[in-house]
Amino acid sequence: MSSAKPHPGRRNLLDGLAIGVSLTCLVHCLALPLLIALLPAWSAWLDVPEAFHAWIIAFAAPFSLAILLRAARGRLWFPPLWLGLAGLGIMALGLGVHHPAMEAAVTSAGALILAAAHIANWRRRAHPGR
Repeated sequence: MSSAKPHPGRRNLLDGLAIGVSLTCLVHCLALPLLIALLPAWSAWLDVPEAFHAWIIAFAAPFSLAILLRAARGRLWFPPLWLGLAGLGIMALGLGVHHPAMEAAVTSAGALILAAAHIANWRRRAHPGR
């Protein structure tokens, strides 16, 4: 059994990918409702399933948690992990909001917080003494 640590470049790649997914979610949450409002013809053409946001969270949660838990390495006090949990929780709360603008605001806030957690994790690895 090997206890070799993964290559730092791979960890950076995973955090970078997680940040990209969080920011893509943010762009989706902010831009899509605006585009639909500005272009009513799109709303008839673009039919986003009701479960779309649940699918996104089902993908983001295990992916983000795996990255942040691995970085925490069993430490209870690891701010990026707690920040990530808060972001995922807020995104999950957005699933229960039934007003489109409010749902976008809540989900966007969660996505921003989750992205901030991955950025903090990335920066912590880049500057371990901080």
